Amino acid sequence: MDLRAFMRRYAEEIGGEYNEYSPEFIIAIVPVSGGRAQTVLAEIRNNELYNRKLVTFTSKVCPAQNEIDYRSLLAQTSFLNYSRFVIAENYLQVQAVAPYDNIGEGAVKEMLQEVANVADQFELKITGADVQ
Repeated sequence: MDLRAFMRRYAEEIGGEYNEYSPEFIIAIVPVSGGRAQTVLAEIRNNELYNRKLVTFTSKVCPAQNEIDYRSLLAQTSFLNYSRFVIAENYLQVQAVAPYDNIGEGAVKEMLQEVANVADQFELKITGADVQ
């Protein structure tokens, strides 16, 4: 699958935005509930441990803070299909990862939507605002 072409088409289909930042990075602005939108970064990279290409979909929630109940977030992960909470670049983020060579369009749609929706939901819950 040509991920770039698919994400461009899908962004148009859902009324979002598509930006190809570099050959390895694609940025999608995904509409979510309440008229809000969430930025999702797709990164294509080689995983040296397993010697294969992966695609990672990530969306920032908020800056990582001691006041966040990380145990509760870890428990929430068990209810998600594709996503998990991670801390990267000092931000709490929602992330989904899949093998690049085997991913289909349906899975990409579901992963993009889940990452965007979960990040938006917890951004509102934690910060009370639409930041990312």
